[in-house]
Amino acid sequence: MESAQEDASSTDVFLVTANVGSLFEDPERLLQLWLSEFLAKIAVAQPRFLALHLQEVGGKTYEKSMEYVQEFIRCLCDAPEMGDFTCVHIFMDEDFKSAEHFTALGSLYFVHKDVASLKIWNFLTHSWEESLQDVKDKHIYSGNIETIATKEKSKFPQHFFPECKWSRKGFMRTRWEINGTVIDLVNIHLFHDASNLAACENFPSVYCKTRRRALVHTIERFHLDEQNGTVPFFLFGDFNFRCDTEGVVKELTENLTPHRVQNVKNENDKIHYRNSTGNNVLTVGKKEFSHADHQLKFKEDWLKKFDRELEPLKDVLVEYPIKFVPSYPFEEDPEMPTDYMSTRCPAWCDRILMSPQVNEIIQSDDWTYGMIGEAVCMGDHKALRIPQLYRSYRRAWRTW
Repeated sequence: MESAQEDASSTDVFLVTANVGSLFEDPERLLQLWLSEFLAKIAVAQPRFLALHLQEVGGKTYEKSMEYVQEFIRCLCDAPEMGDFTCVHIFMDEDFKSAEHFTALGSLYFVHKDVASLKIWNFLTHSWEESLQDVKDKHIYSGNIETIATKEKSKFPQHFFPECKWSRKGFMRTRWEINGTVIDLVNIHLFHDASNLAACENFPSVYCKTRRRALVHTIERFHLDEQNGTVPFFLFGDFNFRCDTEGVVKELTENLTPHRVQNVKNENDKIHYRNSTGNNVLTVGKKEFSHADHQLKFKEDWLKKFDRELEPLKDVLVEYPIKFVPSYPFEEDPEMPTDYMSTRCPAWCDRILMSPQVNEIIQSDDWTYGMIGEAVCMGDHKALRIPQLYRSYRRAWRTW
């Protein structure tokens, strides 16, 4: 059944995605910096519904970072800026001992006391939670959250993973009815590029193809879900989208000469691209991507034409125009908040995408798609946000 209803109410929504792995690698220096910058944005925007999608919660050594994850949640919930968010739903996938299920995703939702009508979907009963108590108040789910029915979570199948290493990649979905409008909010983390040298070989690279496969798998899963139906969705997280590295290298080395330096184990192979005077201009290795003008070159407009991973999916996923510099990989040093590391070609890894149907529920074009913490160290990824996306809901779609 599909229906549409008019709804005159309005809701300001704030969507944020952030890969926070770095915070938990160096919590003493980075955790409070990140929280302060994030909370300052919330204080200015004053949204009525806040969705915060986190990836790599706990960092690489989750078992050693558990206490910091709990501190992060406590500081966030207890902050004065969050005082008017009386309804909280937090889903933290922390069961790091479960190779089959662990994604290190965290989906946090904060609802302002002024929101008149709110429902959350139960993916087990395929219906809305009827009890007001099940929706209102604070609900923090952590540890093993496999049985929590108000979220759908899945790790990507093992055969999707490059190099057969079953790492923490997958998605987590929730569904909300906010003042009469139904939307899905999906947190996602896709595969990274393991080697710059392999990424340079062609486009789409082997890593790009794997990301695309997982993304299509996720979207198709939603479209084929007859029990829960299909509604407009926002898909925001760390897509690990990379620039067309082959094209970038060609652009940067048009008048340069390549010199390959080989290592016996092939782990440290590098290609130095030198100018006519013998100076290195660009160096590409497995985990090195370094340009002589590294801190300025990749903040220029020319790079945007090589952001191509979404091109084949433009009919099923839409995005607001990108008018900010690449969100990754920034230095993890608080003294160098605007500098890129020379490990990867800077890219727009972190994105906020949506289904075309979202246009049916947005009336206002007053939006801002950009970074949080442009001048502050936020870890190797800068957080992205769309604040105050909905000024008024026009239609509420239901399909189930």
